[in-house]
Amino acid sequence: MLSEKLEAVLGDKGLLRGDALTERLIPHGHPNLLIRPESTEQVAAALKLCNDAGQAVVPYGGLTGLVEATTASGQEVAISLERMNKIEEIDVASRTMTVQAGVPLQVVQEAAEAEGMLFPLDIGARGSATIGGNVATNAGGNRVIRYGMMRDQILGMEVVLADGTVLSSMNKIIKNNTGYDLKQLFIGSEGTLGIVTRLVLRLRPEPRSQNMAFLATSTFDEVTTLLNRLDSGLGGSLSAFEVLWSDYYELVTKPPAAGQPPVAHGYGFYILVEALGGDEAADNERFLAVLSELMEEGVVVDGAIAQSQSERDAMWAIRDDVNQVAQFRPVFAFDVSVPLNLMNDYVEEMRATLTARWPDNRCMVFGHLGDGNLHVVVGVGDKGAKAEVERVVYAGLESRGGSISAEHGVGVQKKAYLSLTRSADEIEVMRRIKASLDPKGILNPGKIFSSH
Repeated sequence: MLSEKLEAVLGDKGLLRGDALTERLIPHGHPNLLIRPESTEQVAAALKLCNDAGQAVVPYGGLTGLVEATTASGQEVAISLERMNKIEEIDVASRTMTVQAGVPLQVVQEAAEAEGMLFPLDIGARGSATIGGNVATNAGGNRVIRYGMMRDQILGMEVVLADGTVLSSMNKIIKNNTGYDLKQLFIGSEGTLGIVTRLVLRLRPEPRSQNMAFLATSTFDEVTTLLNRLDSGLGGSLSAFEVLWSDYYELVTKPPAAGQPPVAHGYGFYILVEALGGDEAADNERFLAVLSELMEEGVVVDGAIAQSQSERDAMWAIRDDVNQVAQFRPVFAFDVSVPLNLMNDYVEEMRATLTARWPDNRCMVFGHLGDGNLHVVVGVGDKGAKAEVERVVYAGLESRGGSISAEHGVGVQKKAYLSLTRSADEIEVMRRIKASLDPKGILNPGKIFSSH
């Protein structure tokens, strides 16, 4: 039996099944077996056995994804790299960290900080999301405007293909123009092309200054003006530009929410601004000067500047208090991208359509506006209306050159709408790549798109 062969390769601790597996809280179904290798060699051996047997394998990271990319049935086995959780090396001179893919994001962040460095990727699920999962979804988060997405944090990668072949390119260099950059295939592939086992991550110098403010504007045009002026006026130090539409801001700053409003209610848009720099005195002076100028011109109509780390933490907590939307359950959450010049038009059209269909709907909008990413949460009081709400939210994206998924991926939830973002030719090329690297289709089958 396959399970016996896998046990011979992985040992007693390398498999979970039966009651030991049932006791785990696993979203979106249960596999019939959980593989837990502790080395790349074990991953390779296990995948070869599964491939030879035609056994479907679903990769597990921290299971914090939001698009059901880790859905598994009783006919599938899952593979988790939770035992491959070591930081192998921190090279301060090269500004790199070599890690196994099962390391949680927060552990990477803290290890970098202990060496006076910064790993800039940051998401709300940092404590449980794994680095391998961040790669599989090309995670984005709060500081994309300054540092880019997960793709921009990776220099080297080791990955195991479906047949057990190990591709290892664990280089520490930024510039390497020697043919195809194969690691790019696996970033954002949601575990459908290979299992990432080890990585060389790019570190940055730890900032010496952090300036933050919560600002208010009356109109969306002022929001975009504010972004451009801050980006230029702060000399490249702008690291976060988080926009909250007024109803979401009120939701997370009124009881039962714990957050206290740093800026008065009643304005159109609220913006959390962060700048990270290398000279505390000069950066603080420049930050204050730019904001003063914008307030004098009327672009910013109100604002509060954080004076301590506790105030900075409180501002981020307001932005991140997404759980408040649970007051309107059932709710449907979306993660989309829209070009900035078309964003307000998209939101107004979407809200008008929702209101025409469900007059009492609740629609909360906020996001990493500096990179075009919007989070939309909709409650219409009807759990069965999910598909209809999806059509409304996605309807305005194709004509505006937007995306149905900014940073969460496609998984199962967004498969039906992939053609709104990708052309038929693009999807066909994706299928060809999948067929080439995983001809038996064992890796995370049915995710992103369906095979022919």
